[in-house]
Amino acid sequence: MNWKLDEAQQKLPEVIDAIASEPQLIFKQDKLVAAIVEPKLFQEFLAWHQQQKISSLANAFAELCQLCAEENYILETPTRSSD
Repeated sequence: MNWKLDEAQQKLPEVIDAIASEPQLIFKQDKLVAAIVEPKLFQEFLAWHQQQKISSLANAFAELCQLCAEENYILETPTRSSD
């Protein structure tokens, strides 16, 4: 459900109860300013966010190598010149 900021402040217990069924979005002058979600969903988001920080170019290449191996794909690279 969508709430106006002042209404959400006045009815905070209702807003918190309502997160059991869906995230509660809070707007101020038609602009989304907050979203209240279940703690479990928030913890999942934090774990995903942390994983995104850990990703590196080396991890991406390792994943690419794994995918190529699984698909029996051989990436041919040209020989390097001596320049």
